[in-house]
Amino acid sequence: MFFKRIGQSKAPHRAVFLALSVVVPSLFLSACMSSEKDVDLSTYVEQTEPADVLYNQGLANLNAGRLQEASRKFSAVDRQHPYSEYARKSMVMGAFADYRQGNYTEAIGSAKRYLTLYPSTDDAAYAQYIIGLSYYRQIRDVTQDQKEARQTVQTMQDLVTRWPDSEYVDDAKEKIRFANDQLAGKEMQIGRYYLERREYIAAVKRFRLVVETYSNTRHVEEALARLTETYYAMGLTSEAQTAAAVLGTNYPDSVWYKDSYKLLQTGGLEPRENAGSWIAKAGKLITGA
Repeated sequence: MFFKRIGQSKAPHRAVFLALSVVVPSLFLSACMSSEKDVDLSTYVEQTEPADVLYNQGLANLNAGRLQEASRKFSAVDRQHPYSEYARKSMVMGAFADYRQGNYTEAIGSAKRYLTLYPSTDDAAYAQYIIGLSYYRQIRDVTQDQKEARQTVQTMQDLVTRWPDSEYVDDAKEKIRFANDQLAGKEMQIGRYYLERREYIAAVKRFRLVVETYSNTRHVEEALARLTETYYAMGLTSEAQTAAAVLGTNYPDSVWYKDSYKLLQTGGLEPRENAGSWIAKAGKLITGA
């Protein structure tokens, strides 16, 4: 019965096949016409442009200040001609174009991708520099979180360490100094807060961090003066005298030193360095701002 039913169904199948043979070609032609109508010819032309043409167009737009158009061209090279030499160049130039537009997240992402794919090329230092600049431009006031300052220091220090002969090293060091100054300023803000609340141990921790870690910033003067004040309030006169002595040695004309000297005099004391104190040891590393 099963084979018999198959035999009986041959005629209907043939009819269906003939019907489809008429319908399918018409549908195919209709689809082709529809797809041709939907093609964006300008996009098609762009997608078939050579990599060098797109790259040079990107450079021209970049030089003319048309940053968005430059980004679009560099992105097109990377997308349409992956793994080519122009795609490699476009990746780092696209990161720069994003940086110039203030698109720092995109710039950082593109530059990091470049470093992952091409860590040993001549432009690797430049990609690292773009990352550092992008973090640097986002550094906020010391009253706010200093995450970007820390990222600036780390990124720019990596640049200095990995590419010591790079043309970007001098500026990287300047950015590091600025970011460290911001970080020290944040610690001073927190330390002053604790000092005002008479939470002396917490205050000492912050001021000590400035003296030991950020000794080449402009905040170290005040940090030593605040340590004098804090230790004096805690009754740790030897540490207070040492802080004032180190302050006087490194900044003899400082207003902070004069104030610290007067404070000690109210208790019949004067600056005197205890060589065994951590402050005396840290004082030898102070270079000034």
